[in-house]
Parts: sequence; C-alpha cells; structure tokens
Amino acid sequence: MRKAGKLAVILPLAFIPVALAKKTSVKGYVWQIDPFKCTQCGQCKTNCVLTPSAAKCVHAFQMCGFCDLCGGYLRQGVKTISTGAENQMCPTSAITRKFVEEPYFEYTINEDLCDGCAKCVKGCADFGNGSLYMQIRHNICVNCNDCSIARSCPSNAISRVPATAQYMPKDKRHASAGSA
Repeated sequence: MRKAGKLAVILPLAFIPVALAKKTSVKGYVWQIDPFKCTQCGQCKTNCVLTPSAAKCVHAFQMCGFCDLCGGYLRQGVKTISTGAENQMCPTSAITRKFVEEPYFEYTINEDLCDGCAKCVKGCADFGNGSLYMQIRHNICVNCNDCSIARSCPSNAISRVPATAQYMPKDKRHASAGSA
C-alpha cells in the first residue's frame, strides 16, 4: 500500500516536464520583428534565451546605397576610413565590406558572428538609409511560447505570425509605402 501511494505521487511528477515542454511552442506560429517599429534598443541581444541571440541583422541590398561612409559599418567620428576593428561599428566583426567600384562597397552580414546587438542597424538608421534591420531567424529560434525578447521590447516590434507568412522585408514594404 505504501509503495502504491508513493508511486501515485511520483508518477504524475514525471509527466510535468513533458507537459511543460509541449506548452513551450505554439505549432504553426513564429516570432517576427517589424523593421518599421524596431528602435534598435539592443534588447534582442540581452533578452534572448539563446547565446548568441536568434535575432540577427539582415541587409536589404535593394535599399543599400553601397556607401563608402556606411553608418552601419563605420563608427561615427572615425579618423580614417579603413576596415580596422577600431573603426568598425560591429563589436563582433560580423559585417564585411568588399570594394565594388569607386566609391561603392558591398556589405555582407555573417549571421554566425552576429550577436543581435543592433548597433549597426542603429548606425544605418541614424546615418544611412536604413537598409540594415533586425529579424528573428526561424531556423535558430526555439519558438518560446512567451518570447523574452518580445516581452521586453519597448516598441512592441515583435509579434507572433503564422509560420507560413514570409519574413517582413524592409525593402518591399518600404517600396510599397513610398509608391502609395
């Protein structure tokens, strides 16, 4: 009788982790950042349950001016325009630049190095055309039911959308908003 009583108490406790694991994701939905609401606050880096964050910098090539003085690549007030780490905005060197032709450069994001700090995105928005923006990468995100980034986002830029919905691209929405 005693063993049966202990078993009756312990057995349900074994199923609690299984039940909680099932509640951590809503099937068919993913988290997404609205690039027009995002204020580049840096919360994506510090509040994601993953290290590095599942939120990454994305580049809208169609919007980019391919500038020599890129506000997302170079820190404000640099003395020389060079690829030296001391001149770069990105603390992890996730952005590389490649010479195209005078005075144009192509900028590429290495998402494996990007930690989601949004410093480059803020620089691009402040001193450029805003072609760099943040987005949550669905292949990395663990799809928490209560996203800690969304909970802490001061601009409410993160929402849950159907998994069938495409990423919210800044360039297409920008182009359609400009033509309206």
